[in-house]
Amino acid sequence: MLGLHDSLSVLASGNIALVKQSSQDQKLIPHVLEKLTEIEPGFAEQIIFTERLQNFDAVIATGSNNTSRYFEHYFGKVPHIIRKNRNSVAVITGRETSKMLYHLGHDIFDYFGLGCRNVSKLYVPENYDFKHFFEGIEAFKPIADHHKYNNNYDYNKSIYLVNGDHHLDNGFLLLKKDERLSSPLAVLYYEEYNDLLSLENKLTALTDSIQCIATASRMNVPNQQVEFGQSQKPKLWDYADGVNTLDFLLSL
Repeated sequence: MLGLHDSLSVLASGNIALVKQSSQDQKLIPHVLEKLTEIEPGFAEQIIFTERLQNFDAVIATGSNNTSRYFEHYFGKVPHIIRKNRNSVAVITGRETSKMLYHLGHDIFDYFGLGCRNVSKLYVPENYDFKHFFEGIEAFKPIADHHKYNNNYDYNKSIYLVNGDHHLDNGFLLLKKDERLSSPLAVLYYEEYNDLLSLENKLTALTDSIQCIATASRMNVPNQQVEFGQSQKPKLWDYADGVNTLDFLLSL
């Protein structure tokens, strides 16, 4: 249901929404927009589902870094917002309570960690003891009962064991030290930092790759910051990639 916010923005701005659905999302958007037209019948004339986009004035498209190049090629001549891959991160100071870490578990595990607002990487202070972190997220252990999630857990664990890669394992989540942001399913990358100022500089340099930052410490960085447990609860005005969709639409 990724395109819902964009659809709402198009409708609220008085424009007509030409909706080309993802092949993996053929049910939810039509259902929700149908419910919306029951509330406001006038919206029915502003929604058109199509398999082939043509006769459009502007484009909002979301995809991977690879598909974004195709979007730029096909839609570059009209006003556009083209979104690429992003991930979310969490900053741990070592002073978190068990309850705070439990809330962070929602940022990690909700929707199986597949969304751009899901935390895929932790930044932790040097010599951080992960025992406290693992205790805080223990309540999410039942996620391992989902066979597809567990298959990914087993697969990645096997790869790390065969390659001799150092990692931490609590039985349903693998932690691996890695500078990358995007971790595989059932894996959480982590990186150590010396001080918050140097970390702020590092995160600022990664602005275009980060959707939001879950942290209990207010940081001087461009990306949206949220409290633990709030990364998957954006408000209507929490625009993806920090680009105000409504301003874009009203400027056409």
